[in-house]
Amino acid sequence: MNTTIAYGLMLTTLGFFGYIGYQVTTGKKLDSDEYLSARGSQDWIRIGLSLFASGMGVWLLFGPSEVAYYGGFFDVMGYALSASIPFILLAYLGPYIRNSLPTGITLADFVRLKIGREMQIYVGIISIIYMFTFLFAEFTAIGRAIEFLTGINALIPIILVALVTAGYTTLGGLPASIRTDKFQAWFILWLFVVLILTFIGDTKQLITDAVAFTPEDLEWDWEHGSISSFTMASFLSGLTLIIAITSAEMFSQGNWQRAYASEDDNALNKGALLAAGLVFPLVFLMGFLGSASAGKGALNDPSLAFFSLISDFSPLILSFFIVLVIALVCSSADTLQNAIVASISRDLSDNKLNLKQSRYIAIALVPLAIFMSWYMADKAASVFAIFLFADLLATATVLPIFLTLSDKINSDAALSGAVGGLVSVFLYGWLNPLIDASGPLYSLFPDRIATGFHYIFKPLTEDGLANFNVFLTALISSLIITLVASMMFEEEKEPPQQVVIGDVKPEEE
Repeated sequence: MNTTIAYGLMLTTLGFFGYIGYQVTTGKKLDSDEYLSARGSQDWIRIGLSLFASGMGVWLLFGPSEVAYYGGFFDVMGYALSASIPFILLAYLGPYIRNSLPTGITLADFVRLKIGREMQIYVGIISIIYMFTFLFAEFTAIGRAIEFLTGINALIPIILVALVTAGYTTLGGLPASIRTDKFQAWFILWLFVVLILTFIGDTKQLITDAVAFTPEDLEWDWEHGSISSFTMASFLSGLTLIIAITSAEMFSQGNWQRAYASEDDNALNKGALLAAGLVFPLVFLMGFLGSASAGKGALNDPSLAFFSLISDFSPLILSFFIVLVIALVCSSADTLQNAIVASISRDLSDNKLNLKQSRYIAIALVPLAIFMSWYMADKAASVFAIFLFADLLATATVLPIFLTLSDKINSDAALSGAVGGLVSVFLYGWLNPLIDASGPLYSLFPDRIATGFHYIFKPLTEDGLANFNVFLTALISSLIITLVASMMFEEEKEPPQQVVIGDVKPEEE
C-alpha cells in the first residue's frame, strides 16, 4: 500500500478519536471521582458498547488466530468463551460489589472493604502489572500490524497511538474513554461486516483450508492448525485459555470502572451481557481464520496468521483494515491508561493523589509503554506469550480474591494464597524440568531453577499452546493455600475496613 495513503488514514482516524475524546472536556470541569468513575451516568447500551470496545484490541487480530494456528476447535472455542465469560461474571458479580461499596471504583476497593489495606495494595500491584502488560502488548501489536500492512516502521504508529490516546485520556478521564468507545464499537462492528463480506465469496475454499492440517506437518509427523482437530492437547489448551483469560479480565479495572459508571444494576447487567454477545462471535471468527491460514502452509511468525490471509487484498480493502486496527488499539489503550491511573491513585496511594497528579501519572506511562513495546517488537516476542505472563499473575490471585465474598477468609490467608500460587508454579518447573535448557536465563541459574522461572514468564508448551499444568497449578495451589491459611489465621481475622473516598465516607455519600 502507498505509504502516503496509509499515513493519511492513520492520522485521520486518530484525529477523529482524539477530537471525540477532547469534546468531553469542553465547557465542563471534571472532579476526581467523575474523572475516574463517571459514576452512575451511563445507560445499558452505552455500557454494553463501552465494555465491548474496551475489551477488544489489536490482540483480536493476533491472539485467536495464533492460537488456532497451533491448536484446533477447542482452542478456538476456548478463546471465544474466555473473552465473553468475564462480561457474564461482571453482569452478576458487578451489582453485588456495587451494592457492597457504592462509592468504590476499582476491584481493590472492594478487597480493602473485605480484608484490609495490605491485600488492596497487592491486588492493585497485580492489576497494574496485568494492565500495563496488556497496554504495551497492544502497542507492540499495532506496530506489527501497520508495518505488515503498509511497510511503515512499527515505532511510528506506536508513538502516534500512544500520544493521541494519552492526550484525550489525560484530559477527559473515563468519560472521554466511554465517549470514544461508542464510536470505536461501531467502527469495529461495521468493519468486521466488511471482513465477512470479503471472505464470503470464497467460503468453500476457506472451510477447506480451515479443516486441513498445515501441509508441512505431514513431513514432520506433527499435525496442527485444523479446526477439525479434537485432540486432548487442544482440549487442555482451550480449557487453559478459559482459566487464564477469565482470571486476568477480573483484574482489568476498566471493567470495574464501567460497573460504577452504569446508571443502575439493570444497566450493568444488560450492558455486560450485550458485550458478551458481541465478543464471542468475533473472537471465534478470528480463530477460524487462523485455522484457515494454517491450512495454507507454515508461517515463520504464526502471530501474523490472520494478516497472511489478507496480504494480497486490494489497497481499498487494506485501507479498511488500517482503520480497523487503529479503532481496536484506541478502544483498549485509552481504557487501560485510565484504569492504571485509577489503580495507582486509589489502590497504591490510598487516595492521596489529586486529579492533577493523576494526570501526570497518565502522561508518565506513555514513554515507558512505548519503550516496552519497541523492546518487545525488537525481540519478536509472541503477542500471545506476552499476554499469558500477565494472565498467570491473575490466575494465581483470582480465587483468593473472590473467596473473600465469604466472611471466613481473611487478609493473611488471601495474600498467602495469591503469593503461594506463583511460588507453586516455580516449584512445579523446578521439580519438572521438561523444557530445553536454552537462552540467557539458563546461563544465570541451574537448569531446574531456570525452568521454574521460565514457566512463570513464558507459560507455554513446546507446541506453542497455553500450558494447562502451569495454570492449573497456580489456580489449585492458590485455592488450597488460602483455605488452609484461613483455618490457621482464623482467630486473627480483622473486621471489614471502612473505605474512604477522598474525604467522604461511604455513608455520607
